[in-house]
Amino acid sequence: MLQDLHTAQQFILSQQVRDLLVNGSVNFIAAVLILIAGWTAAGWLAAWMRRILARTRHFDETLKPITVSLVRYAVIVVTILAVLNRFGVETTSLIAVIGAAGLAVGLAIQGALSNVAAGVMLLLLRPFRVGDYIDVGGAGGTVRAIGLFTTEMVSPDLVYIAMPNSQIFGGTITNYSREPTRRINFTVGIDYSDDIETAQKIVIGVMEAEPRVLKEPKPMAPVGALGASSVDIIVRCWVRNSDYWDAFFELQKAVKLALDAGGITIPFPQRVVTLRRDGGAGTDAQA
Repeated sequence: MLQDLHTAQQFILSQQVRDLLVNGSVNFIAAVLILIAGWTAAGWLAAWMRRILARTRHFDETLKPITVSLVRYAVIVVTILAVLNRFGVETTSLIAVIGAAGLAVGLAIQGALSNVAAGVMLLLLRPFRVGDYIDVGGAGGTVRAIGLFTTEMVSPDLVYIAMPNSQIFGGTITNYSREPTRRINFTVGIDYSDDIETAQKIVIGVMEAEPRVLKEPKPMAPVGALGASSVDIIVRCWVRNSDYWDAFFELQKAVKLALDAGGITIPFPQRVVTLRRDGGAGTDAQA
């Protein structure tokens, strides 16, 4: 009787072990398949979302990269939870544990989290957008993307710049692309013997003839300073932001040619030197 009971217990135990191995194998294979499918789906959905947003004109360019990243990470998180649930892990208690662990990790990586917080504030406050040219922290470039940790820029000479968001948000941001118009402002010097009003008329005529210069506000050519060797005239006008550099370079060339044609001299620096002999009054010489 005891032998039969022992045999029955061994049979039940072996059956339980066999069931455990079979179920474990099935769960393991299913978990691997879920993980592969979820990872593939995350990449596919991110690429699909990127293509959709690229064709969407009304969606803010600044939010496109972060939206794609959030979609990908959301699918990965759901996949991991599905895998754990397959093995019988209680996801509710797991989330609580992850939250507590996240708090501890967060205290250890405050610098990285400050970049995330700064990135969120940059997306909310919008001091600049993707495509704007900014100058911050001693570096300047066109914004390519605003991520959770860094902001990517490309300098005018095509150098890639990645700057931590906390450094950008905590510094002074100069945005050259934000306003629709921008003022051109440079100085040209004329000789003291030249007629100031004639030079001003020539400079204003050049600005009025340039098609990229706006009619309002009107171009100006005031006297900026009486320099050591020249009368400095300020060349000042307003253009659309996108036309700034083309108009700036063209105006400098056109002003120089127009002043030459009008007989106005752009002088070289001069200095008056007084020579004294034997302690006397001396003579003046101009160099």
